[in-house]
Amino acid sequence: MYKILANDGIDKSAKVALEELGYFVDANHYDGAELDDMIKKVDCIVIRSATKIRKPLIDEAIKGGQLKLIIRAGVGIDNIDHVYAKEQGLIVRNTPNSSSDAVAELAIGHMFSLARHIYIANVTMRQGKWNKKQYAGIELNGKTLGLVGFGRIAQSVAKKAMALGMKIIYFDISNQDGILENCKLVSKEELLTKSDFMSLHIPFIKDLGPFLTKKDFDMMKDGMYIVNTARGGTIDEAALIEALDNGKVMAAAVDVFEEEPTKNETLFTHDKVSLTPHIGAATAEAQARIGLETIEVIKEVLS
Repeated sequence: MYKILANDGIDKSAKVALEELGYFVDANHYDGAELDDMIKKVDCIVIRSATKIRKPLIDEAIKGGQLKLIIRAGVGIDNIDHVYAKEQGLIVRNTPNSSSDAVAELAIGHMFSLARHIYIANVTMRQGKWNKKQYAGIELNGKTLGLVGFGRIAQSVAKKAMALGMKIIYFDISNQDGILENCKLVSKEELLTKSDFMSLHIPFIKDLGPFLTKKDFDMMKDGMYIVNTARGGTIDEAALIEALDNGKVMAAAVDVFEEEPTKNETLFTHDKVSLTPHIGAATAEAQARIGLETIEVIKEVLS
């Protein structure tokens, strides 16, 4: 019987389906020495964003000689040292087709929240304040949305934003133009200077550092809005706070952080920041789809 460790949990229906197929599924969460021990005893480990599979943990898995498959139940695999894992003969997969719309909807939701002050009005109304005049907002219709990266999630954001009347420009290292009609590939400089709203959809690459630094914020259009549902570290948080304080950025929405849970009190108490706790893929529908896609990967590789 193949043993599967779903270290960051798994959709209940997916767990039942795997067990019915004859797999043993452990959905408990392990850290530290416990995880070092458990990873030697399983054929497959399924993780989300909480568990990091780095070289030392991979070395522990190799000692056990049992692990064959690592699955990131989500889009990115940046929390796995995937190149090293593959060099050790392990198969690394993700579920890229399952959560794109969920993350895209959250990004769009944050844009509405910023544009109409929903995030802060909900707080001040509960404090008994009637800030009607202070919360005059703007409309998304007619605004230029700059997308950083143009993969599945960004394309889903683009389609939804175009339905709202937004103009779409994007910067992507692939330099592929014409992927979607009415979406224009631009340079990073043009993206920074022309975007009214900017939404990030790229992995964090430690060796490259943040995509947005102080220098980038200085180039931006005054009073623009930023949404990050991608990865912590893609924006320099200190530079973002400075840009919020000096008005370069009117408001920002942040779902991902340099450290999670975030301890950056200056950021999470800032009255120009809309916050969510890394919930991009946290919808019932997305989790069910991720579960189904995970099952298909396991069946393909282990069977």
